[in-house]
Amino acid sequence: MASITLNRKRILIAVLCLIAVLYWITVVFSDLRQLGFIRVQSFNAEVDEKTPAFVAPRPIGEGTANATLLFLARNSDLGGVLSSMGHLEEHFNKRAGYPWVFLNEEEFTEEFKTRVTAATAAPVSFGLIPHEHWFQPDWVDEDRASEGRRKMASQGIIYAGSVPYRNMCRFNSGFFFHHPLLQPYRYYWRVEPDIKYFCDVTYDPFDYLRDNNKIYGFTISFYEWEKTIPTLWETVKKFIAEHPQYVSDENAMNYLSDNGGERYNLCHFWSNFEIADMDFWRGEAYQAFFKYLDDTGGFYYERWGDAPVHSIAVSLFAPKDRLHFFRDIGYRHEPFQHCPNGEDWARGKCACNSFDTLDYAPQSCIRRYEKLFLQ
Repeated sequence: MASITLNRKRILIAVLCLIAVLYWITVVFSDLRQLGFIRVQSFNAEVDEKTPAFVAPRPIGEGTANATLLFLARNSDLGGVLSSMGHLEEHFNKRAGYPWVFLNEEEFTEEFKTRVTAATAAPVSFGLIPHEHWFQPDWVDEDRASEGRRKMASQGIIYAGSVPYRNMCRFNSGFFFHHPLLQPYRYYWRVEPDIKYFCDVTYDPFDYLRDNNKIYGFTISFYEWEKTIPTLWETVKKFIAEHPQYVSDENAMNYLSDNGGERYNLCHFWSNFEIADMDFWRGEAYQAFFKYLDDTGGFYYERWGDAPVHSIAVSLFAPKDRLHFFRDIGYRHEPFQHCPNGEDWARGKCACNSFDTLDYAPQSCIRRYEKLFLQ
């Protein structure tokens, strides 16, 4: 009996030692990785996009692109707005000096404007969204819309019963770039309350898009909830059939579909972060596309989000090489984040754990995006 007890103790000690060794290896590997001594490649190094070479940050007020930082917010969002501004000012805009544009379906309060203006040395503008661009149109069948909301609520879908959320999705899909305050600008960086940036942005992303002929940049890509968009893809297919001239020969259909467009695989770019070219949204193809979608009432009868709408449009109506994964910009919008690794992590002095990233998790679509450049 004493021999059996002794053997058990030895086994327990051995197991504990093995756990300690594995923990030590994990910690050391993480430290070396974050310091840049170990670079963890994506699933295929051949498709890694080259990040821009290091460029010394410009002094404030010397950003060269025709661009703005765009914030859709309500007065009640003030705390989250100031937090997000603090992150982006610290990591980028205090050196670049790009102007901020704030939009709201109601007038901003004096407190909101005073505190936001004090949070940056850059110019700030505050705009009211036109009624017809925000609220549910009169031609929408409210009985049908309310039944759609009730059905989604019974399925436990987030924002299922919210009309304001649908207003926001429709506005972000088809109207924000028409606002008078945005007419002077071509490029925008979308910012939302309570988001976080982890890394110093050591170059100008607007310049990068302009100089490399890109129209859309993202940091996170994953699957949409199919129950929110049950008829969206069939509507897209009808539009394509009626307007084949808008589909680019070098499109990214293989990011959206695994069978040549028969079915939508639900991949999309998470649009709460996007750095993009408004000339694309203002162009003929997208204008026709949005009107076609809007005329169906799907933003209200279902819960079509601006993320799949934007993603489908840029993937179909532009060549795939005009899209860009900003893999070096660390970003978090609860509950997901993208954290760079290796040289990108070190150069940006990132304050995030590069293991804590959605990039190659099962629900991520980054691998599908990267495969586009192997085809």
